[in-house]
Amino acid sequence: MKIAAHTLGCKLNYAETSDLLRRFSTLGHTIVDFHQAADLYIINTCTVTAVAEKKCRTIIRQAHRLNPDAQIAVIGCFAQVAAADIERIPGVTLVLGNDRKHLLPEIVGTLPASGGNPGNQQSNICTAPDGQQTDTTNKKDLQDFQDLAKRETGGDMPKFPLQYSSGDRTRTFFKIQDGCDYFCTYCAIPFARGRSRSATIEETLCMARRIADEGAKEVVLTGVNTGTFGQMDRRHPAGTTHPEPMDRRHPAGTTDTPEPMDRRHPAGTPHPEPMDRRHLAGTTDTPEPMDRRHPAGTTDTPEPMDRRHPAGTPHSEPFLDLLRGLDQIDGIQRYRISSIEPNLLTDDIIDFVASSRAFLPHFHIPLQAGSDHVLQLMHRRYDTALYRAKLERIKAVMPDACIAADVMAGFNGENEEEFAKVLSFIDSLPISYLHVFTYSDRPGTAALRLGEKIPIPVRHEHTARLLELSEKKHNEFISSQIGKTRPVLWESKPVENATLMEGWTDNYIRLSRPYDPALVATITLETITPDNLVRKTID
Repeated sequence: MKIAAHTLGCKLNYAETSDLLRRFSTLGHTIVDFHQAADLYIINTCTVTAVAEKKCRTIIRQAHRLNPDAQIAVIGCFAQVAAADIERIPGVTLVLGNDRKHLLPEIVGTLPASGGNPGNQQSNICTAPDGQQTDTTNKKDLQDFQDLAKRETGGDMPKFPLQYSSGDRTRTFFKIQDGCDYFCTYCAIPFARGRSRSATIEETLCMARRIADEGAKEVVLTGVNTGTFGQMDRRHPAGTTHPEPMDRRHPAGTTDTPEPMDRRHPAGTPHPEPMDRRHLAGTTDTPEPMDRRHPAGTTDTPEPMDRRHPAGTPHSEPFLDLLRGLDQIDGIQRYRISSIEPNLLTDDIIDFVASSRAFLPHFHIPLQAGSDHVLQLMHRRYDTALYRAKLERIKAVMPDACIAADVMAGFNGENEEEFAKVLSFIDSLPISYLHVFTYSDRPGTAALRLGEKIPIPVRHEHTARLLELSEKKHNEFISSQIGKTRPVLWESKPVENATLMEGWTDNYIRLSRPYDPALVATITLETITPDNLVRKTID
């Protein structure tokens, strides 16, 4: 069978798609480019913004045009929250949510030989773990597929599906964590990805050794909320990884979304009930509310893991212990942490990265808003003072570190006065560049009825101004590095006509040099100059 795949969204999705294709290849299937005719098209979807969902629909239709008789499997976040809508798109034959997509190679073996769903016959849906939507092919349920998968793999299947990308001799994206318990008011990802979960440290290290054996030189640790690695089992027993699906609690067309925090808890009430307690039917044991654990003005990180997961409970392991273990694995020369929340980035982690053998001075720390008022509306677990303190700590021990930030433009309450605070705050920080997103309403989120709505044209204006600021900050960072010598990992794929090759410094500056096959997947020291800089959109 010829199989093609297209990935939308984050690095985590990329790792998952690559892992699936590697498994299909092991089973004897041929992997082809997505723009070629294939027997099966896999589309790994994203639901972060309305734009991402629109792209998903476009790619699905593109695959159907490429081969109307092909199977089309739609998997991932958009598939998790909008399965009923996706199944009506012509050509779709299989819809798998996030808890089941890793079983795709086994499930595909049970499907008919050809697809071509004209849009009026039932596609095969397998999304919500509570059984609301299950795969209809041969009336198999999830346990059937799990049993089949265990037989195919000799029974060696960890509870958490550790996955990594392959096909590149230099860099691998390694999924170490999935899901999120934070329930920020704008975000649909907890509904699409479920609760925070991960494998054990030993299982994760075992997979990292396999990655090292395959020759990868740099590993990017990915997850939805990577810093919550190891924090799970007591509150979320095996099999309860997902909150109740969004569309069951907020059917299409309804406008009755969860009451916002400030309407249920007027100003002056000290301890609002956390959002995930309101949203999870039957859940009785939730994290302590944000402001009780992090009073205004404090800069401490969340309560220690061992207080929420007492000794003796299964799988309560500090993220820092994982980092220490990874640093000792021979063969892997570099690690990057793809993203970590500021309230989870402890001073101990920062100091460890600064002194470690292989962890690089490159941080991606979500900010989302540079206004305390907007951060509060977002239900973020930090304020601007804590964020600034984390960046200053990094720069104190790693002066040349690259620091990136996610920023959302146009969220509720971000009027011109608040946006001026956002620009001023970001400009005052030692940030190297921004990932800017325009806010869009997500069905089922508390933000739909929270705070002052910002007109869409104003949101786009804010986005443009933040992008300008990002360019300014990036230029300042690059200028500060001119003349300095940094280690560069040279990539395996030559650029254009093979006269040049490119690579990243440890602090994430892209350089080029004349192509030399002997240097592929090796690290050399290079002085940064205007001549070897590569002007490229930041990944």
